[in-house]
Amino acid sequence: MTTAPYVLRDSATMLRRNLRHMARYPSMTVMLVGQPLLFLLLFTYVFGGTMSAGLPGPAAGGDRAGYLTYLTPGILTMTVASVSIGTAVLVANDMTDGIIDRFRTMPIAKSSVLTGHVLAALIQTALALTAVGATAFALGLRTDASAAQWAALAGLLGLLSYALTWFTVALGLASPDPETASNLPMVFVLLPFVGSGFVPVDSMPAGLRWFAAHQPFTPVMDLIRGLLAGSPDGADAAWAVGWCAVVGAVGYLWSRRLYRTRAAT
Repeated sequence: MTTAPYVLRDSATMLRRNLRHMARYPSMTVMLVGQPLLFLLLFTYVFGGTMSAGLPGPAAGGDRAGYLTYLTPGILTMTVASVSIGTAVLVANDMTDGIIDRFRTMPIAKSSVLTGHVLAALIQTALALTAVGATAFALGLRTDASAAQWAALAGLLGLLSYALTWFTVALGLASPDPETASNLPMVFVLLPFVGSGFVPVDSMPAGLRWFAAHQPFTPVMDLIRGLLAGSPDGADAAWAVGWCAVVGAVGYLWSRRLYRTRAAT
């Protein structure tokens, strides 16, 4: 058997291991999905009537349904970030409870341990996004997206999840304990607030406006908003894919380096 089938077999084994952990401890999944759902309900029903007044176009004028349409891309992005936190915690658990040392003595592909975490996170993210999206539609989300634009939206969210997951895997490897691993990725959950997730960046003070316009999540959220509206912007697409590629590449290379050096000590 060549190397590639060994890697695929071992990665599938590690994926099953992580899926069993998810099934055994559903409370973590509920917590990770519950946070964006809570924000979706809170901002729609508590703040939506007021915050929509400052939005451009049909979302303005105190229309909660219009604000929900504007808000949903930020909540979807936050959902991807929230699930990635759980991945960092699981990786940190593996690094501190000694299981990695056992894996290193076994005849398995070294990359399969991290790949299993990433694949399980992608599945968990898909389930979380389905729950959040279904809730948004139940609340009255409006969209003019075509079938091709829905496919592009799914691809974008998958790419974002893949990139953030590799980066949070690296944060989990770099953390001395699971508690630290649960705190380090919180910046990803907060970034949609300091971007176009909840209000237009034009409404922010000058210094904050510059950061909000140029941080990684803003073009992602703007592209999601454009896809849902049926009119995506090419510049947003280029920036969104570019940021995901950079974050994913940094996370992947950093994870591989940390896994070799930390597991060897």
